[in-house]
Amino acid sequence: MEKSLLFTKPTNYKNYLIANKYVHQHHHIHLINMQNPNYHENSSSSRSESPEGVEPVSDAKWAPKLLHECATAISNKDSTKIHHLLWMLNELASPYGDCNQKLAFYFLQALFCKATDTGLRCYKTLTSAAEKSKSFDSSRKLILKFQEVSPWTTFGHVASNGAILEALDGENKLHIIDISNTFCTQWPTLLEALATRNDETPHLKLTVVVMESTLVKSHVMKEVAQRMEKFARLMGVPFEFNVISGLNHLKELTKESLNIKEEEALAVNCIGALRRVEVDERGAFIRMIQSLNPKVVTIVEHEADFSSTRNDFVKCFEECLRFYTLYFEMLDESFPTTSNERLVIERECSKCIVKVLACDNDIGDDQGYSERRERGNQWCERLKECFTPFTLNDDAVDDVKALLKRYKAGWSLVLPQANQESPGIYLTWREQQVVWASSWKPQEKSMEVET
Repeated sequence: MEKSLLFTKPTNYKNYLIANKYVHQHHHIHLINMQNPNYHENSSSSRSESPEGVEPVSDAKWAPKLLHECATAISNKDSTKIHHLLWMLNELASPYGDCNQKLAFYFLQALFCKATDTGLRCYKTLTSAAEKSKSFDSSRKLILKFQEVSPWTTFGHVASNGAILEALDGENKLHIIDISNTFCTQWPTLLEALATRNDETPHLKLTVVVMESTLVKSHVMKEVAQRMEKFARLMGVPFEFNVISGLNHLKELTKESLNIKEEEALAVNCIGALRRVEVDERGAFIRMIQSLNPKVVTIVEHEADFSSTRNDFVKCFEECLRFYTLYFEMLDESFPTTSNERLVIERECSKCIVKVLACDNDIGDDQGYSERRERGNQWCERLKECFTPFTLNDDAVDDVKALLKRYKAGWSLVLPQANQESPGIYLTWREQQVVWASSWKPQEKSMEVET
């Protein structure tokens, strides 16, 4: 399909009118250059005219409908319909508009890449552009601002810290292996809790596993280490900070590289880490964690399934759209429409959307990680082969409830039920489960074998 065709009006007026009624509702429609997804320009001349007698009609959810129709056309290899729908979405999409326009913009990018088989090239371009614009200060400020306006990440931090503190209570030498990408923003509150313990303040060793090359190249972790060590001294907590970097894949992480001492009480903290492992390698990675004999393993993942549907494009698209519609609506409630912070977060989302929908399984070894998320019950099936659930105590649950009260209405906590397939707790946004947090301990038989 010729890329130039995307800039001609479709001849099917039924589809054309669908787009046209929305074009009439916006005086300025933004056009995307499909050959360069990062390029964007305003066009005051793109407003289309309706055929005689046609009145524009409002529709609050126009983007999901058009996007779904386009995904179906791509799955059916209906080139004529693909052309019509990509043109319409191109007329309507904007990264600076309302939630519908933003969804149309970022999913249009992925659908165009899928239709033209350019997903991998686009993904690498987006990744390179993101890395060039990153700095420690900007990334840290963005993370802290996001935590200020939304519990999306802090929910997992508080739940995990509660489980770790409970499991390691009374231990004198603690070792936490942190496999996440949060600039260590999770740990100051845990250090503060350790400093206020009734018994002797324990020694804490924190080993951070770094996956993103940017963090290493810009010496970001050196800055993080200095800040953590300074805060630990302020809290009076004996502290040691280690970094493991240079890994292309988490499967390269080994027990030997972690430098675990026999006298240390170990916790493994995985926030958004398991989804970074390729689907076929997740069982082996979980068994590697089991071999460490940790006192507790904390897992936080998004409640979305991009894994079981990966061989069915339309179903995978539907799940991806469902999840990111919730996410973009959450951002809409948390940030001004065109705030720089929100635009950066949405551009990060665009990488995932392109990777999931347009790259299939051909991401090369240099790309580092997977985006094939799984739901809590799917992770539980894997984890239960090596671990048993470690239920949060009442104090930890109360901490999570207190956290959610700090944010706008719409957030709530769902606790596990007796007959529930997946233990752990859920963060919900407008009654939709969006984040799953759980904690685990090795099965007794496994502990006996290792010891």
